[in-house]
Order: sequence, then C-alpha cells, then structure tokens
Amino acid sequence: MATFSSLPQELKLYSAPVQPIIVRDEADRPQPRLDRDAGSGMSVTVGRIAPDNVLDYRFVALGHNTIRGAAGAAILNAELLVARGYLRK
Repeated sequence: MATFSSLPQELKLYSAPVQPIIVRDEADRPQPRLDRDAGSGMSVTVGRIAPDNVLDYRFVALGHNTIRGAAGAAILNAELLVARGYLRK
C-alpha cells in the first residue's frame, strides 16, 4: 500500500496527493486529529495492519470525508477528465 500510485500521480494533477495512501506503523494510528489532513486532506492514512484468518489482512483506514470524499474527489475527477481530453477547459 505504501508504494501505491495511480494515474492522477503520474499526470501530476494539481489536486492529486503525491502519496495517495500513507501507511503508519505506530500502534495508535491513524487518528482523526493527527491524520485527517494528510496530503492536504487528499491522502488516506492506513494503520494497525495485521494478519486476518478470514480476509488475509485487517487495518484501519482514515480519510477526510469532505476533502477526499465529496468535494475533493469531484475536483480530482474533473482534473482527470480534462487531462485525458474528455472535457475542455
């Protein structure tokens, strides 16, 4: 997960975080107060990764609901559509 990158990072889109997934090794992370604004709110912080007998791994993921969720995702999708030529500026 720590090395994950995708098309928005390859295209260096303005709203795309450099690191879309940030993996934390501390036992008490992620925490909303400390990690919600990672990557200017556009990164997802993952921590407490552990083996699981049912789903291979279990972990806690934290993202900013407004910035990464509703508003930020819409803006990033629009930037991607413009970069790929589906929309004009």
